[in-house]
Amino acid sequence: MPIPVLSLKDVQLSLDGNAGRVDILHGIDLDVENGRSIALVGPSGSGKSSLLMLMGGLERASGGRVEVLGQDLTSMNEDALARFRRKSMGVVFQSFHLIPTMTALENVATPLELSGDRDAFEKARAELETVGLSHRSGHYPSQMSGGEQQRVALARALVVRPEILLADEPTGNLDESNGTAVMDLLFELQARDGSTLVLVTHSNTLATRCDDVVRLRDGRIESAPQ
Repeated sequence: MPIPVLSLKDVQLSLDGNAGRVDILHGIDLDVENGRSIALVGPSGSGKSSLLMLMGGLERASGGRVEVLGQDLTSMNEDALARFRRKSMGVVFQSFHLIPTMTALENVATPLELSGDRDAFEKARAELETVGLSHRSGHYPSQMSGGEQQRVALARALVVRPEILLADEPTGNLDESNGTAVMDLLFELQARDGSTLVLVTHSNTLATRCDDVVRLRDGRIESAPQ
């Protein structure tokens, strides 16, 4: 049986809020195989985005074990997690999270520069061309449409050729036409790189494009592929 690239065992997440301790995830068990695309679906507040953040080491589990590519994220400090993400993961958010004072080219080159890649800008130019935005390389986020900003964010996530791509409602701030174009591009680039995709979405249409669907409710997995 293949070794999963993502493995969560009895994972729990509790966070401190204004009203006290809030339990968000309860006993999550989930394995994701290499090269698969997984949709995380469920009503608002079901824990989809929190689960994605745990997979990316952007949130720390309160209990259980999170293993990614054979590495135990729960035992890593923040510096180690950051290095691991830069090397192995790409993350795309609903709100783009581009650096406003940087051009499209500089935004895409940033993860490569942080890793000490001397060809950072050359690779960033090539990735911008792949997403159809070579003509926007010198533009700042404020000078681009939402669809263009999300394509820049996608290029930034994929320029390092990550083994795992995490996407949190990547079309949530886009109209239907731009959303479809971004998702077509995302699946195309996932296939190009053979990466594993975990996608949080409210869209049943998007979910059915993935290999597997995991449904959450009230912080628990309601159904998952066997």
